[in-house]
Amino acid sequence: MTVSPLHAALRRHVEAGTVPGAVGLVARGDDVEVVAVGHTDVEGSAPMARDSVFRIASVTKPITAAAVLMLVDEGRIGLGDPVADWLPELAKPMVVRTPAGPVDDVVPAVRPVTVEDLLDFRTGWGLADDFSLPAVRALSAIQDHSRPFRDWPDPDTWLGLLAQVPMLHQPGEAWLYGTSSALQGILVARVSGRTFPDFLAERIFEPLGMRDTAFEVPASKRHRFTFSYAPAADGTLRLTDTPDGAYSALPRFPSGGGGLVSTADDWLAFARLLLNAGATPDGRRLLTATSVSRMTTNHLTAAQRERAALFLEGQGWGYGGSVDVAPAEPWSVPGRYGWVGGTGTTAHLVPATGTVTVLLTQTAMTGPTPTPLMRDFWRVTA
Repeated sequence: MTVSPLHAALRRHVEAGTVPGAVGLVARGDDVEVVAVGHTDVEGSAPMARDSVFRIASVTKPITAAAVLMLVDEGRIGLGDPVADWLPELAKPMVVRTPAGPVDDVVPAVRPVTVEDLLDFRTGWGLADDFSLPAVRALSAIQDHSRPFRDWPDPDTWLGLLAQVPMLHQPGEAWLYGTSSALQGILVARVSGRTFPDFLAERIFEPLGMRDTAFEVPASKRHRFTFSYAPAADGTLRLTDTPDGAYSALPRFPSGGGGLVSTADDWLAFARLLLNAGATPDGRRLLTATSVSRMTTNHLTAAQRERAALFLEGQGWGYGGSVDVAPAEPWSVPGRYGWVGGTGTTAHLVPATGTVTVLLTQTAMTGPTPTPLMRDFWRVTA
């Protein structure tokens, strides 16, 4: 039997022991290849399947950005509106005088943080390339991704804590990673009057048939839910979560930055919404074409991209995901949009060609740099 390049690439990494299993998907129009290899855990108790459920981590971010843009399309918020209108905790942010300076040497923000600042990650809060900066360390104390979201404070409490952390840069000045997506989820809840999980379920997941995408996994689906691992110092995989663990109930903090579980086919449905300019296959419009275009267009300057090289590797940022601006690698097609998740996931789409690629694994990344498996996946699906 002939083995496809995608199957061979994923199988090599499973056999090397870097991941217990993986699901890879590449769609070119209606031509869809899905490969499931390995098992849902290191013991090999259940084979990986096309509908296996994964913690998608930061691949949540594009979905969150789409939710914000729905409210923009409805005129309930504007891109230039100050977020303090709905997040009054952030009405008077302070900024460290210099990025390397102490957290008690601050000046007022020169202008309000806007909705668009949240979308393009230029709020002033977030992770920089240098994790040792005092303001970044202060932020990391309340944005601790080593803890499950069920152990985070509730969104209102967390927002109050964030308001006490000084910004690293003035609003609009620099791209900083992560915090903005968490703020987007809180913004959606406050503007809509719905919980963030309910809003996503009603406005995105149900219309698109994303039946397995949520912030929790019910008992009836846990036989399809993968175990979660992190690389250990000795080269083995350390168990970090089980199907009956952190996702067995709604978390205290439903994070727009990384709290969802999903499947390859569910994310494909979301990607096709963007490829179809915001309309569902049956013609129902969830987003305007203008919002989809803004979502998948780079908004950063060359200098801002360069300062964020650890995360972006020279590429740009739209709303909720990176946008390739230069063909630095064989898979870097200008306009390619998507992102990676710290649990070992990636999802991208190329508007010019209609290609969608999704890779789901259950072995965590050890830093912002994409793993060799991710790069091999991108190479064979380019």
